[in-house]
Order: sequence, then structure tokens, then C-alpha cells
Amino acid sequence: MAVMPVVEAGLSSAYGAAAAWRRAWYARDPSRRRRLTRPVISIGNLRIGGTGKTPIVDYIARLLLKRGERPAVLTRGYGRRVVRDGVMVVSDGTAVLADLDLAGDEPLMLARALSGVPILVGADRYLSGCLAERRFGATVHLLDDGFQHLELARDVDLLLVSEDDLQDRPLPAGRLREGLAAAAAADAALITAGYDTAAERLGRAFGVAPVFRVTRSIGAPRRIVGARDTVVVPTASRVFVVTGIARPDRFVADVSSAGWDISGIMEFRDHHRFGARDVKRIAAASRAAGSAIVLTTEKDAVRLVVCELGDLPIAAVPLVVGVEPPDVFGDWLLERLRTNPQSPRSSAEAPLKRRPAEAIRNPQSAIR
Repeated sequence: MAVMPVVEAGLSSAYGAAAAWRRAWYARDPSRRRRLTRPVISIGNLRIGGTGKTPIVDYIARLLLKRGERPAVLTRGYGRRVVRDGVMVVSDGTAVLADLDLAGDEPLMLARALSGVPILVGADRYLSGCLAERRFGATVHLLDDGFQHLELARDVDLLLVSEDDLQDRPLPAGRLREGLAAAAAADAALITAGYDTAAERLGRAFGVAPVFRVTRSIGAPRRIVGARDTVVVPTASRVFVVTGIARPDRFVADVSSAGWDISGIMEFRDHHRFGARDVKRIAAASRAAGSAIVLTTEKDAVRLVVCELGDLPIAAVPLVVGVEPPDVFGDWLLERLRTNPQSPRSSAEAPLKRRPAEAIRNPQSAIR
């Protein structure tokens, strides 16, 4: 056996053990966690990058708005170039107040997409939550990428997981931030791929229930500059794909499944900051491939739009996600907030449109 895999395996075991010790340390004494006045929904994962947390945050924020809540998103803002002490309000729910350097790409993407939802960036999510409650009257918080942010108490822990994650190992031998046993801390799992296998194993090995299915599709491409109106790209058109995300294979598969003919692909690292040289390379490669248009992700679009794009035909393809069954998931989520004994919310503050109790207890029955 080669030396490097042995070393990686040892480091992976040590990393997983350290993460497990940290989680157990917080679990032994809940007072070690700071608690906000309003309830917190954490959306996170075990894997580093590429699980679609940001679109799910967007989806849940819209769901809560429809249910009469005033959600706020609390996020760290990974990839910011300008990091300031305290809290950066990226959006107050009506206007975008920060640029890419101050916000980071994912918070800025959420700020542009969500109306009526404040987006706050800061390392101290408790401080961000206090500001959201005081200034914006938030009734519930969405803790973006929060599964490992154990310093802040949460009322619902949602874990995004795929079948591939259940075959992986902790860093550095794998891509997991914690061992698989950490999944037992989740209140529910949102399965992004390989539903049947992942749901069965999560329930059998870790007792995770309920389990919901995440659906994904793509919307009509939109221009990334100007009015960002819809662009008609006929089926079978030759397109050139540009990505700077953790899992480009999924986006490429989405574009291909839509019926477009991918004439070329240019991949950059996750959170890559595009510059003039990159734009020239993209334009030259797209022309050489005979492409009618360049297609990219919405996350990449917020980093590309700051560049001088000239006459480059480029559009962002929105990712549309859902959680099935949608009504059952929404009812389960609010019921969990209302009945959690640790939650600061009383039943009077969170009225629910009741569904049959069995559907809420066993949402898998509605998925099948």
C-alpha cells in the first residue's frame, strides 16, 4: 500500500474524531450555544461545497414568506474580499446594499433573487440575528451553511445529503467535514440525489427521519446585464458553458438535458473572480467552438457581471429547486418550530394550517 493513502486515512480518522468531539462538547451542555429570541432553521451539509445549499435557502425563504413569516438569512459570506467587523447588511429586503467584494457571491445572489428577505453577512451569526430581529423584525432566521456552526442554537437542523456523500470519508481522504455519524443530529434530511438508497441508509444507520426529496430543474436563461430579461435559446442551439462552482458536472448535465448542444466547456475553481483576461479567453473559445451563446450559472453571473463583457452573448441559467412533497414539508417545518420545546416561539405566534397528523409524522408516505 502506498504511503500517501495510509497517511491520508490516518489524518481523515483524526479529523473525523476531532469534529465528533467538538459536536459532543456542545451537546453535553446546551448552554454553550447562544440562542436568539426568534427561532433558527439551519440548512447545511456534511460535504464541502456543491450540494445546493443556496438554492434551498432561497426556496425555504419563499416558503416562509408565503406562510406569513418574515425570514432573514444569516450567512458568513465566504469569498468576500473586504471583511469588516460586525455585520454587513447585504439586503434590507427591498434593496441590495453591498457589492461583490463586501458580500460574497452567494449572499449577493440571494439578495438579488429574494424580495422581502434581509440578507446579513458576518462571522458572528448571533450578532447578525440580533440585528435582523431589532432592525427588520425577523420572525425566523435561516442559518446558511449552519450544520457545523454549533455556536448558535437552532430549532430545526436540515441536512442536505446525496447518495455519494454516504460513500465518502472526512477530509483529507474525502470531502466530508464530519463523519457520517453526525447525520444523526439532523432533524430532517433533504436528499439531493439517490433518494431511495440514501433515505433507507439514513433511517437505518442513523435514525434520521423525516426524509424529503429535493427536485431540481432549470429555468429560461436570462441576460446577466441590463434588465436581465429572458433570452430565447432554441433547442439544439450550440452553447458554450462556463462555470466556477464546486460541482460543474451537475450544471453541465442540466444544460445537456435541456436539449442544447454543448460545443465547449470552460471550468474555473469555485468562487473564482473573473477578470478581463478570463472574458477574452471565454469569448475566443466560444467563437472557435461556433457557439451561439455562452451559458453560465447564476452564482457565476454575479462575478462575471462586474467585468467588461463587451458584445459577448452570455446568459445565466437559473436553477429551480423544490422539496417534495411541498405541502407536507412546509407543514412539518412550521409544526416543528411551533412544537419544539426549546423554541422561543409560542403556538400563538405561529398559527398553522393543519394537515393530517400522519402526513406530518411520516412525509415519506406522501413522496411515494
